[in-house]
Amino acid sequence: MKKKFLQTPATFVDKNIMLTNLRNIQKKADECGKQLWPMIKTHKSLGIARMQYDLGATGFLAGTLDECEALCEEGYENIMYAYPVADEPGCRRVVSLAKKCNFIIRLDTFEGAMRLNEHARKAGIKVQYTIILNSGGNRFGYTAGEITAFAERLKPFSQLVFMGISTHPGHIYTCKDPKELYKYIEDEKTAIKEAVEKLTAAGYDLKIVSTGSTPAFEGETRMEYVNILHPGVYVFNDCLQSSISGIPYESCALYIYTTVISSPKQGLYICDAGSKCIGLDKGAHGNSLMDTYGYIKEHDELELFSLSEEVGKIRVKAGKSTNIKVGDRLEIIPNHACSAANLTGCYFVTEGENITNVIKNDMRSNSTLKNYYV
Repeated sequence: MKKKFLQTPATFVDKNIMLTNLRNIQKKADECGKQLWPMIKTHKSLGIARMQYDLGATGFLAGTLDECEALCEEGYENIMYAYPVADEPGCRRVVSLAKKCNFIIRLDTFEGAMRLNEHARKAGIKVQYTIILNSGGNRFGYTAGEITAFAERLKPFSQLVFMGISTHPGHIYTCKDPKELYKYIEDEKTAIKEAVEKLTAAGYDLKIVSTGSTPAFEGETRMEYVNILHPGVYVFNDCLQSSISGIPYESCALYIYTTVISSPKQGLYICDAGSKCIGLDKGAHGNSLMDTYGYIKEHDELELFSLSEEVGKIRVKAGKSTNIKVGDRLEIIPNHACSAANLTGCYFVTEGENITNVIKNDMRSNSTLKNYYV
């Protein structure tokens, strides 16, 4: 089927670009002797997870327990959950996962660990965990100087098995110049080294030292002690990655296909893709790198400057001209691929002008509700 015959708006993935991204990252991880456990919250797709696994990924990091459960049901063995749990449903689901696969949760609170330990005790199983290291993001976890004391507090919990430490250098998304990336990577490297050495000196055996983000990936492949990497956005890339890391737009696989449906006045155009399709992100972690809502491919003269729910406003940049007209199709690379991906039920896979496959976005729903549908 030709792209031009598909109703817009639609979320497309360029097959060749995506496969190139997947292969490049896997190759770099392999060459540096690191395991790749990609963060799958970017694509939320069992089909794309299978591609990552077939290329050499040995596990997965998940952003929701729904994703963890879907991966487990699909038969994957090594699954890590990126966040702590603190409520009864969360603890029950973690215990259930620990019975079925090599499941690892991340912890950073005594209260959450205590509740999880009690659920595991009642179930007669043990739950593996890593402690979250704060390597500069200041969102979860403990600094390298604090982490050993927290590990000591968890020692009485006999049903919890210490596996190591995990971190995410979220503060890298405050970077506004690719030339400054090394500063954030150095923060991460220093924190990991100090934490590992302090825990080792205290008698802890760290089987896992994991970290990951797409902008920091090159530096992380060379980090001492790290054995598992968790990049996520690399599968698609987006405008944010381009701004932070200098990744070219030609390496962005995910784009929104949209139609120009109106032109209320000269220099102003309306397309049929809005915030429910593209997302409202202009940056991340407090960093507003972009002043538009995406990059319009092959039209540097245009900017997507406003979104309502179902439509977007496009204007011609000052001093520029355009030849687009009502009825034309445009391709928009979103600022944040993770948000845009979460807004669609499927990806239309393209090769050139042809749609060659449809991949389901099948890990979005809340599985705790599946028994309540009528």
